[in-house]
Amino acid sequence: MQKKLGAATRDAYGKALLELGKTNPRVVVLDADLSKSTKSYDFSKAFPDRFFNVGIQEANLAGVASGLAACGKIPFISSFASFLTCKGFDQFRMGVAFSELPVKVVGSHGGISVGEDGASQMSIEDIALMTTLPGFVVMMPADEFATRALTLAAADLPKPVYMRTCRPKAPLIYDASTKFEIGKGMRLKTGRDVTFVACGLLVFEALHAAELLEAEGISAGVIDIHTIKPLDEALLVEEASKTGHVVVCEEHQIWGGLGSAVSRVLSQKHPCRMEFVAIQDTYAESGTPDGLLEAYGLTAPALVRAAQRVLDRVKTV
Repeated sequence: MQKKLGAATRDAYGKALLELGKTNPRVVVLDADLSKSTKSYDFSKAFPDRFFNVGIQEANLAGVASGLAACGKIPFISSFASFLTCKGFDQFRMGVAFSELPVKVVGSHGGISVGEDGASQMSIEDIALMTTLPGFVVMMPADEFATRALTLAAADLPKPVYMRTCRPKAPLIYDASTKFEIGKGMRLKTGRDVTFVACGLLVFEALHAAELLEAEGISAGVIDIHTIKPLDEALLVEEASKTGHVVVCEEHQIWGGLGSAVSRVLSQKHPCRMEFVAIQDTYAESGTPDGLLEAYGLTAPALVRAAQRVLDRVKTV
């Protein structure tokens, strides 16, 4: 499958902020001294009176944002996902979630695809942390078009939101005409034998894996679950009903991410055979983004092997 790279999802987020700044005067943006990396920098130049750099104080960043939200603003706050979710978690718990304030939290440089920056910068637990907070919407878009649409939609949502963006350029999955809805997954390919359920950068890998399986006579479907909370339960049940085999794929720790959410729903509503492609309870080394994704089993060949494992269980039962 040919990979056509678009912009990084963090770049798409920065452009979407500019759009919001022009159309919605209630939108304010805050950063923890990383605006050039998170891509909120352009908003700071266009709307300097609506941008606040709190310095390297992620917990304070969350607290200031909750105060602005309580005063009627729509704050978007950005920093590296590893710093933002870990250092700001208590403030997100009490100042945002418990208070039911519509703060929009955007963690950039998510996952191991950060690459050479190493384990301290790699957020592999952010989805697990943020989905535990009552009322939070949690999203991981696959490409620039999904990121733009979901950022714009988040501004209108009267709830707190967490969205992960990534450092490397993302393969294009969609185009400018694609319509997105928070909480509704995207069916990208229909299959008869197995269904890949993916988010973020692994959506492309799932599409590639489906193509490789097709050459072996295996029909694989692919759905993009860009919103992990609330989960599109109806779509998951529909796809599981078609194939009876599901492989969940994510650039996240295997504990507490998309796989945990999907297995909870399907175990209750349509039990089926499942496999999980994720980071296997380990921290990653420093390396190139592509090299790390391959080394930790997050590329199409690993997804193919997972699909073959789940299908082979039928023969042994």
